Amino acid sequence: MSSDDAALMAEQMAYYRARAPEYDRPYKDRADLRELLAGIDELPVRGDVLELACGTGQWTALLAERAASVTAVDASAETLAIARERAGGPTVRFVQADLFTWEPPRRYDTVFFGFWLSHVLPDRFAEFWRSVGASLAPGGRVVFVDDGPSEAIHEEFVADESGHTALRRLGDGSAYRIVKVFRGAEELTDRLAALGWSVEVRQAAGSFLTGVAVPSDGQG
Repeated sequence: MSSDDAALMAEQMAYYRARAPEYDRPYKDRADLRELLAGIDELPVRGDVLELACGTGQWTALLAERAASVTAVDASAETLAIARERAGGPTVRFVQADLFTWEPPRRYDTVFFGFWLSHVLPDRFAEFWRSVGASLAPGGRVVFVDDGPSEAIHEEFVADESGHTALRRLGDGSAYRIVKVFRGAEELTDRLAALGWSVEVRQAAGSFLTGVAVPSDGQG
């Protein structure tokens, strides 16, 4: 990873830590996001679940209703504090860790991530999916939701050579650079197939995407 991308990732982390008190606002303001949350019953979540980048636990609480257990991981202590209040329970375990360096102590039936894949640097896409594959139990599957390409109209992109740097502003006026890569269903399908995954990506709640991926060899 280049020094520029390392600095960008650090700034993205600082943004999500600072944004914790405002994190849930879109879920209150946007009916399509609430519709997306309600659609979790249609996703094949089962067994022991590993949730990556759990944020404030919007998805964690819903996963816990369907899973035998949930291990929810995020790098931000500030968002995890909110998630614990929202989704704490005997079957939910929270872990503060960098998703790119943390190694799970076991394998899981489902690996879930909501609105995280578009924050993964293009150069780390394959590395991330290798890590996800190593986290799956035999017969397991990956389930994800994310922004579709049409959501790009809501972003303020930075004019640099990377093409994946957006500027996010908080209520106090402070601004942070983040990684934001909009990938469509066809691109995700092709890229994951090249990495050894079989994936089905669908449009959901208007402008969002849901995906279900399994290793092409079926082993997990």
